[in-house]
Amino acid sequence: MKIRVLVTGGTFDKEYNELNGELFFKDSHLREMLRLGRCQLDLEVQRLMMIDSLEMTDAHREEILRACVAAKGERIVVTHGTDTMEVTARYLGERVKGQTIVLTGAMVPYTFGSSDGLFNLGSALAFAQSMPEGVYVAMNGRCFDWNNVRKDRSTGRFVESAAS
Repeated sequence: MKIRVLVTGGTFDKEYNELNGELFFKDSHLREMLRLGRCQLDLEVQRLMMIDSLEMTDAHREEILRACVAAKGERIVVTHGTDTMEVTARYLGERVKGQTIVLTGAMVPYTFGSSDGLFNLGSALAFAQSMPEGVYVAMNGRCFDWNNVRKDRSTGRFVESAAS
């Protein structure tokens, strides 16, 4: 089973500038993360963009949608910033049928060493292989349906939309 991983940036791939304290994008850390995780899956990695999800527009979401549709027959993992991940999940969920798509991200950049990114990436890859057709968000070891997920900003976790 082939899995396509679509890279969009987000906290997964942020770097820290020690001189001015800003976070920025240089290159994706995905391949290194897969190597460290000893991933043995048949993957194709496709870099779509390197942006913070707060900067993501519907035009960017349309680009993700086109890449998903072009990967017909493949299962898909999308790395995405957590701030608007549920917006993109909803956008895809309302438009994609017949595919399994899992969005994931990280609350802490991979380069910080204490990132949740490796765990979330591994979970997303496992969910992409095991879930039926649909669009999902995989964070914190859980898998949420696209239409029942939100980021709880008070805890820094993803929860079901109905949860308070």
